Amino acid sequence: MERFDVAVIGAGVVGSTIARELARYKLRVAVYDQGTDVCTGVSKANSGVVHSGIYSKPGSLKARFCVEGNRMFDELSRELNVPLKRLGKFVVSPDEEGIDELEKLMMVGEANGVPGLQMVDACDVIKKERSIKCHTALWAPSAGITLPYKLNIALAENASENGVRFLLESKVTGLASSKDGFKIRTKDGRRGTARVIINSAGIHSRDIIAMVERPDFKMYPCRGEYLLIDKDHRHLINTLVYPVPPKDRAVVGVHVTPTIGGPILIGPSSEAVTDPDDTSTTAEVMKMLLDEAQAMIPELPRKAVINGYSGVRCRTAPLEEGLLDFRIEESRKNPGMINLIGIESPGLTGVAAIGKYVVGLVGRIVDLKSNPDFDPVRKRRQHFSEMDNAQRAKMIAKDPAWGRIVCRCEHVSEAEVVEALENPLCARTLSAVKYRTRAGMGRCQGGFCTQHIVRIMEQRFGMDPKDIRLKDPGSNMFPGPTRRKGGKSRA
Repeated sequence: MERFDVAVIGAGVVGSTIARELARYKLRVAVYDQGTDVCTGVSKANSGVVHSGIYSKPGSLKARFCVEGNRMFDELSRELNVPLKRLGKFVVSPDEEGIDELEKLMMVGEANGVPGLQMVDACDVIKKERSIKCHTALWAPSAGITLPYKLNIALAENASENGVRFLLESKVTGLASSKDGFKIRTKDGRRGTARVIINSAGIHSRDIIAMVERPDFKMYPCRGEYLLIDKDHRHLINTLVYPVPPKDRAVVGVHVTPTIGGPILIGPSSEAVTDPDDTSTTAEVMKMLLDEAQAMIPELPRKAVINGYSGVRCRTAPLEEGLLDFRIEESRKNPGMINLIGIESPGLTGVAAIGKYVVGLVGRIVDLKSNPDFDPVRKRRQHFSEMDNAQRAKMIAKDPAWGRIVCRCEHVSEAEVVEALENPLCARTLSAVKYRTRAGMGRCQGGFCTQHIVRIMEQRFGMDPKDIRLKDPGSNMFPGPTRRKGGKSRA
């Protein structure tokens, strides 16, 4: 029986942020997650946008955490060595009909305290974006981009280095209230107790609540699909480009944004689905995304798509009911259980503010004593692709593995793959390497590097190829050898 002061359920970007904030105090903290790594859900399948705060209703938790989180993002980025680029955002209208909606967005943003908002015409837009087709736009300079999966991983690894236990492949299947807190049971047979439960399970948060009480809401999964355009066309866009949102305001619309890694991102769609784990992609939606993106940027090439993916957002009402607020609250029926419900966009932007808010709620339940050994800085070595020739030569002289390129598209070395597999969370899948190094994210989408990563996993880490997985539990890459020793084919 493992005993903790606080147990966080869910290792997405919000759960990992909360865990890191709790590590600032003398607490025994654990994070339970069903995945083989952190960031296996919607936290990796979003736009990576740091929003300014022009869409959320003034006075709402969304508005508060978005604006506060935006202001805190620079410090968070520096501490964790995660990239942040404040490129600014244009919300564009193709004609005069959208001006009223842009003015409404500006009023909302000003009420929320968003700095620097400005209505501009096509002549002003073209100074920054020569490829955009529009009549009028709203300019929001505080918007930016980050790498959502890198942020999630950095938060978790920093929390782990500060004493937080991450229990991966440990899906919570049982939760019961007791006189001393809560008893926890997992699919892999773990048993634990915690004084405080923080339910940050995203799309599955209702399932966690249902283990101890009757939920007062339903979950309406909403799938959003994305497309990636090859980075050779990165010159077509310099800022984030959004359309005037639909009048129902259930979504902010299909937008086009640069990414830190280089490709252009188009999306997301918004489609109600019944299966919360349905992350499939479709040809019909791909066409729709390209059509809507080209309406704003006609030069975007249709034949330069290198990948598509999707994530499922955790809405607590049907799409036709519009944008909803976050719910972050302690259960009345089961004191000590803090539930985070409906944390969709701009949850990524607001993570730092959300984390501090939740820790404040924890402080009402348990005594928080500062941890003098807490170190907020995550030390990270430069990627090979970021080094100049002199730095590369120096690293290769120390270790020849730095000179063996595993991923040609993203210039990832063998040494970086080894470091990724030695991560503090002990996550060892192809996806664990991909999201730490970008190996497999380039034009060939793993066609060249996969075999080399598998070789490293087998030779350097002694992994049996039959145990090597792509990402999720059960996603084994190789069921067995295709040839017997001696070269004869298996019957």
